[in-house]
Formats: sequence, C-alpha cells, structure tokens
Amino acid sequence: MTTRHYTPADALLGNLDQAIRTLFGRPATTGRSRPSAAATQASELPPAEQRLSARLMRVNHTGEVCAQALYQGQALTADLAEVRGRMARAADEENDHLAWCEARLKELDSRTSVLNPLFYAGSFVIGALAGKVGDRWSLGFVAETEYQVVQHLDSHLKRLPEQDRASRAILEQMKEDEARHATNAVVAGGARLPLPIRLLMKGVSKIMTNTTYWL
Repeated sequence: MTTRHYTPADALLGNLDQAIRTLFGRPATTGRSRPSAAATQASELPPAEQRLSARLMRVNHTGEVCAQALYQGQALTADLAEVRGRMARAADEENDHLAWCEARLKELDSRTSVLNPLFYAGSFVIGALAGKVGDRWSLGFVAETEYQVVQHLDSHLKRLPEQDRASRAILEQMKEDEARHATNAVVAGGARLPLPIRLLMKGVSKIMTNTTYWL
C-alpha cells in the first residue's frame, strides 16, 4: 500500500477546504447522533426565552467555529504526527458540536453569527502560532482552551430557559466532550500555560461571546 506524502501546498488547500466547509458548508462529523431530550419546540417557548436560547446557542456555535480553526491551525504546524492526529480527532468531534448547534439554531428560528469568518481567521492564526512554539505548549493551549470552554458551558447551562431541554442536552454532551479533550491534552504532555496567557485567552473569549450574542 502506497503512503501519500502531502506537500505544504496540499496542507494549505486542505485547510482552505476545511474553512469553507466550517463556515459555509457541511463539515465532516464523526456520525454521532445528536444528543436527545424530551423535545421542546421553539413555539412552546415564550418569545423572550426563545430569543435567549437562540443567542446562547449562537455564541456556542461561534465557539465551535473558533475551536475548529484552532485545531486546524495547530495541526498544520505541530511537529509530531501523533499530536497532529490528536488535533484531527478532536476537530472531528468539534464538527459534531458545530452541526448540532446549527441545527438547534434553525429550530429556534435564528441564524449563526455574521462574525464567524472573522473569528475563524483569527483563531486559525492563533492555533498555528501555538503549534509553532512546540507540541508541549500547543497541547497546553488545547487543555486551557477546553477548560475555559467547560466553564463557559456551565454558565450557559445555568442561563438556559428551564423548558429548553433540547438545547440543554446538546450543551451537556459538548461539556463532556470538551472536558475529555482537555484531559487528553494534559495526558499527552501538555504544559500549564503562564497566567498572563490564560488571562489573555479569557479576555479574547469575552470579546467573542459579547459580540456574537447580538450579531
């Protein structure tokens, strides 16, 4: 069996294809079924609660766009094949989240954020830079990102309308997956990031959540 060796141009085109699929198409998923709960139709939610759920799910969808870009950027520049493989597997699960959030937004008669292309581009650059500084730091960046996402999902689970069980089921599965990604990154040798970098990451995340909540 012949093993194909990809050139830098191949990798660049592959990442471009992934970006287009993430932002405008149907990214490849793992094939997992969407988390289910006792279905709550959007029409059953009071208008104010429906708007709140939609805004929260839009933020979560953009968060998954950013996660996809981070993983793709890091996989492009990571040194070790094993690390690149871990990034690819995690990215596939993030695509599940992306599809689930987008489907729920449609059910809530809402849309994804118009800022997604901007956040994808920025996150891809950040991921590529993290990959360049070394695999230990790259994996540490993954772990810290996922820890912060888990905290963010916790806050959204508290804010979601109690009746919106469909959105809640999605976020609970996402939280479980993100926590596992963080643990895997640490076990693989991820280094603890310095406090200033962790605080900077929180600041950037806050900008994303505050803007995509409305846009």
